[in-house]
Amino acid sequence: MLVMTHPPMLEPAEAYALWASSYPAHAHNPVMQAEERAMLGLMPSTLQGQAVLDVGCGSGRYMLHALQRGAARVIGADLSAPMLERAGTELARFQPDAEVDLVQGSLTALPVPDARANLTICALVIGHLENLEQSLAELRRVTRPGGTLLCSDVHPIGHALGWVRDFKSSGQRYAVRHTQHLYSHWHAACATLGLRIEQVLEPMLDPIDIPDGAHFDHMALEVPVALVFKLSRAS
Repeated sequence: MLVMTHPPMLEPAEAYALWASSYPAHAHNPVMQAEERAMLGLMPSTLQGQAVLDVGCGSGRYMLHALQRGAARVIGADLSAPMLERAGTELARFQPDAEVDLVQGSLTALPVPDARANLTICALVIGHLENLEQSLAELRRVTRPGGTLLCSDVHPIGHALGWVRDFKSSGQRYAVRHTQHLYSHWHAACATLGLRIEQVLEPMLDPIDIPDGAHFDHMALEVPVALVFKLSRAS
């Protein structure tokens, strides 16, 4: 992330099929590390007895955090079958007896029953979809009344600075299609859907996380790199 080159642009399903084999189950770049610090700061310190749904779970990093905080059940949904396979491998290695469900499906039509989760997580995913309100409506549907949603995205300022979400596969660099969603768009969508915005964080990069010799836009040290929301569903 945070590069200003122009690699081939892929749709998310194609991109993550290529990326899955090398995608670790932890925050593996400075933007993800900044985003994760903010998300974990908003996540309840204990999830004992709770059902946690991670939408766009990827390789399962937030499912692992939920299990570490005592979640009774974790459910991971992702569009990419290869990423779900990788998540299953990582979760089995960490806690083979945990109650874990992995389901394939899009954020626009999740194969998850209504009001399934006490806590719904959607990290760095919503920007892959153009319709923010539709995405948030689906996240609201699968969250129990009184439940919490934690959502993050690459900060919209990155779009203005020309950043792309990039990765390497077999020596070739690619980018993943991403749509800019401004804070005002989130505010309007949440108001329409009856989601209460409890907290908003705009984490910055920590220079310690940047590897020596890394090639990136140095403006990234001056502006937020992620937009993180804690939302609640009242009814």
